[in-house]
Amino acid sequence: MLKGISKYLSPELLFYLYKMGHGDELVLADAFYPGDTMNKLVIRADGIGIADLLDGILPLITLDSFVSKPVLMMAVVAGDTPDPAVEASYREVIDKYYPDTPPIAKLERFEFYERSRNAYAVLMTGEARKYGNIILKKGVIPV
Repeated sequence: MLKGISKYLSPELLFYLYKMGHGDELVLADAFYPGDTMNKLVIRADGIGIADLLDGILPLITLDSFVSKPVLMMAVVAGDTPDPAVEASYREVIDKYYPDTPPIAKLERFEFYERSRNAYAVLMTGEARKYGNIILKKGVIPV
């Protein structure tokens, strides 16, 4: 264990967070997401919810301030019912670290999949709520 590092972040996840460059994207995928189909680099965080992972990840990286949409979620498919608590729980953590972040943008399901294919990595989580998938775009750390 390291002081100041969330117990939810594995050594493998820390390694890849460190290797990511500005503009790289990390998909935090719910437990039902086809991560291995979408990306060659899949990191496991089974049993851990995305809000807890966000609370561990966001103190260690910056969100990209050079883009209008540094945080994206999968849009609800027409005819399905959203759970507003999912986005609210993520937004609460984002606001804790980056309150000036623009609203979370939504991507249609297949656009989200395509974006995942081009992401740096997919982090498979234990998130069981519908439409729990979120993408973070890493920014530049000010010096």
